[in-house]
Amino acid sequence: MRPLSQIEIRNVDQSAIEHYGIPGVVLMENAGRGCSQVVQKNWTTGSVVICCGKGNNGGDGFVLARYLENSGWAVKVRLATMPESVTGDAAVFLSAVQRSGIDVRTVLTGSASTTWGESEIPWAEFARELSGADLVVDALLGTGLMGAVRSPYSEIIEAINAAGQPVLAIDLPSGIDCNTGRPFGGAIRATRTATLVAPKLGFENVAVQAYTGPIEVVDIGLPLALVRSLETKSPS
Repeated sequence: MRPLSQIEIRNVDQSAIEHYGIPGVVLMENAGRGCSQVVQKNWTTGSVVICCGKGNNGGDGFVLARYLENSGWAVKVRLATMPESVTGDAAVFLSAVQRSGIDVRTVLTGSASTTWGESEIPWAEFARELSGADLVVDALLGTGLMGAVRSPYSEIIEAINAAGQPVLAIDLPSGIDCNTGRPFGGAIRATRTATLVAPKLGFENVAVQAYTGPIEVVDIGLPLALVRSLETKSPS
């Protein structure tokens, strides 16, 4: 399929849900399962830290966590936000991983890292987890980013890059402009990217390869009629 712009990606999801009647949770489930297949194909089973934001990209990460645990991975999910700020379809899958007993904690940055509860993790411990993981997953921001990356996402992105471990980015490395392929300041430098539905318009920028690594397209189960309509439309 041809590369899609940010607005086209948004419209695809909306059309699949509203016109074709496919629930958003089904698309998210398919996305996370497809990303798990990318992991299993490219990495040996080990330990993984999945870093999740509060939106749909984070939701894909929650689904991935469940599939990787089922496949024998030692899974930790680290949130860039408090659990109660995760809403919509993503909240459904966050609840599922919490109830399954997967280790889910919120990363504390800055002054907040001086005190913590059972559902939170201090910054120094988080950094050690990243450095010791066999794989780190970027499910922080995805394609919806419109401007500069803000705290705590900026600090988490920097820590992931500094850890020096293999990184899988889901859909788009966090901090990269979907349309231009340019970074909004700091951005994830992924070992590999599992992009959903189709390549992104920004992938046509050769310089983005330093951030994406090899790119694999993940099928999320869109109706063939919708796929064909995208292939015949001009980019927007």
